[in-house]
Amino acid sequence: MSSADRWLLPDGMDEVLPPQARQIENLRRKLLDLFHSWGYELVLPPKVEFLDSLLVGAGHDLGLQTFKVTDQLSGRMMGVSADVTPQVARMDAHSMRSEGAARFCYSAEIVRTQLDNLLGSRSPIQIGAELFGQNGLDSDLEILCLMLDSLLLAGAENLCLDLGHVAIYRALITDSELPKEIEDQLFSILQQKRLDELNVLLAPWEDQPAVRLIIALSKLNGGLEVLETAQQTLVGAPAEVQEALQELQQLVAALTEQYPNLNIYLDLSELRGFHYHTGIVFAAYVPSLGQALAKGGRYDEIGKVFGRARPATGFSTDLKILASLQAVKQVKAPLIAPAAMLRDKAGRALLKDLRSKGERVILQAAEASLSEGTSQQIIRKEDQWVITS
Repeated sequence: MSSADRWLLPDGMDEVLPPQARQIENLRRKLLDLFHSWGYELVLPPKVEFLDSLLVGAGHDLGLQTFKVTDQLSGRMMGVSADVTPQVARMDAHSMRSEGAARFCYSAEIVRTQLDNLLGSRSPIQIGAELFGQNGLDSDLEILCLMLDSLLLAGAENLCLDLGHVAIYRALITDSELPKEIEDQLFSILQQKRLDELNVLLAPWEDQPAVRLIIALSKLNGGLEVLETAQQTLVGAPAEVQEALQELQQLVAALTEQYPNLNIYLDLSELRGFHYHTGIVFAAYVPSLGQALAKGGRYDEIGKVFGRARPATGFSTDLKILASLQAVKQVKAPLIAPAAMLRDKAGRALLKDLRSKGERVILQAAEASLSEGTSQQIIRKEDQWVITS
């Protein structure tokens, strides 16, 4: 290994340098303040937990994304957090145990074994909000509005919201009674949008009403007109399907009123997080980015494995990606001051006053030259400290 290779970072692991690091931190503070104004309490989950609680109820995919280590104290397997949501669910179930609605927010760097996509990172800074103990349309709308407000605060433009409801497919697949191996193949086809294979796979069962509805469901994606088409196409579907369509209609009506410039795309066969989510699922996009900017949905069953199956909904995003939407702001050049000011009472007072007003003051040895980009310095003149250009 060459000396240069020794300092290379692993693929997908990235560091953040000035001034981007400062910009990310400023955005983090603004978003957490926004969450706080909505009543969401900040929690700080640990970086590492026992694997049993970290992965339970979170699905197979998260297990593949989690680095696993052995605890030298107990001998038990631990995992490095690859998703904060299960940790917050554990907090709600065991650490907080609120009887009513509980609102939590967080910001934490997580680590993953592999990339979600070619543009992603294995060390994102996950920031988000979770609402526990409150069911129904209003809580889904609250989370969606909070997510959209967060993205707008971060500078996102031309937002597009991809909206779906996994209960529609879940009800139809249960009603179809297809063999398990066919279900698995169908799930893969729909998830990867290989719709040209759909009719071939389901040809032996196409006489079944539920199967015909599944085939029709695969084509129900597009603009707001999709909901009207779905009402006509999915006639005779189980009651859960009709309830899900009604929820989507009400959500779309509320969102279009509050965010008239929001582009809404409906995909009724969207299966993102199918084994994790139980209702509404959503993702936000901007034209300048080739991946989801934020995503979330309802996942009422996540607390069941912790002995407390409360309603739950939430969203998360990567703070690094959010900050990349903003132009890097030019930081005001710092003042340069001689280190000798610390040995002078008047000098110390001036330093304290300047820094309390937001000025950056860098102490420098007398023999050092001025740093590049410096426009002002503090000098001693006639027994007083003065600022000069």
